[in-house]
Amino acid sequence: MSDSPVPAPAARERALEGLRLLAPVSLFIAIYLATFLAVGYAAAELGLRTTYWIALGSAAVATFFTIRVIEQGRWSIGFFVPPQLAAREWLLGILFAAGVIGACDLLIIVSSGMRHVPGDGMAWRELVNVFVPAAVHEEIVFRGYMFQRIRAWNRPTAIGATAILFSALHAGNGGVTAIALVNLTLAGVLLALAYERFGRLWFPIGVHFAWNVLSGPVLGFGVSGYESAGTLLRTVASAPAWATGGTFGIEASAWMMPVEMVAIAFLGSRKRVAGSV
Repeated sequence: MSDSPVPAPAARERALEGLRLLAPVSLFIAIYLATFLAVGYAAAELGLRTTYWIALGSAAVATFFTIRVIEQGRWSIGFFVPPQLAAREWLLGILFAAGVIGACDLLIIVSSGMRHVPGDGMAWRELVNVFVPAAVHEEIVFRGYMFQRIRAWNRPTAIGATAILFSALHAGNGGVTAIALVNLTLAGVLLALAYERFGRLWFPIGVHFAWNVLSGPVLGFGVSGYESAGTLLRTVASAPAWATGGTFGIEASAWMMPVEMVAIAFLGSRKRVAGSV
């Protein structure tokens, strides 16, 4: 027996609610771009190279003012929580990412001629200037207010749209492949489910941060086409790029796809935060 059709007034109200989402989304994007361009220009004039921190600051400003204007300040994105709670979920995210990256790395090693050899050491300044702000910035943008606001209207749309956008914004990176774009879309889904696990941002921030650091500065792969200044290990490969990920990094490996699917299935089977639909 088929499900009963949605009553016309309810369907119209849902459609109107979808249209009303254009206001907060447009406002967020406008404030973000204006802040990023203005501060970025000023930083360039001063000779400062703090692009990732500027992007993070722009996301924070856009989030604050959009919530202030649209929600009258009544919206928690799940960032400002008790320190012990944030630390616990952040560490859980690191462990989860270690499992995903470790499993993919092992599959690459077993199935190909790739191996790891000692690198020249981690660049700690890069960790602070690039990897920390990049992870927090992307989670605030893709799993913060905009994602949560759309999710309150329609969960599949929120997860699907942000995952595709997350992948698309990496499409211009060096060494990108079709496999990489599929894997990044799956990563967007995985991170959305990571947010849903606790209804806060610290778990996905931990996943994102550890994913990037373990891939690049620790194991020596590229990180979405970005080459780390220093790595604890580096890769030596005689295997095809579809297996190792090539210059784009481990995210472009064909082995990442099944690993991500298992991780998505695992998170999807967990109990979601109250209010999930």
